[in-house]
Amino acid sequence: MSMKVAIRQVDGITILDLSGRITLGEGSITLRDSVHDALDKGSKNILLNLAQISYIDSSGVGELVSAFTSVKNAGGELKLLNLTQKVHDLLQITKLYTVFDIWDNEASAIGAFN
Repeated sequence: MSMKVAIRQVDGITILDLSGRITLGEGSITLRDSVHDALDKGSKNILLNLAQISYIDSSGVGELVSAFTSVKNAGGELKLLNLTQKVHDLLQITKLYTVFDIWDNEASAIGAFN
């Protein structure tokens, strides 16, 4: 199953609702393109909703880190929302849980952007 992205705006925050798998190839490319498109359109604050992500491989983890770096270098913030247990465990194991700003509530996440 390939990854799908739905993009919406809430209070000036770009929310990418991701579903499927972030894996080597199409999944990670889709994530990269979506984040870069949002940045190109002037969005500085991006919230990745991972509620419907079933699996992330090492390439997908790398792509999340790359997205985080791209947004930060553009002067923005990237936050993660609604991690599944699998994704939560993966970020704990890789110690990336401390790198990302992670939220379970969309309204709180949106309010946390400066």
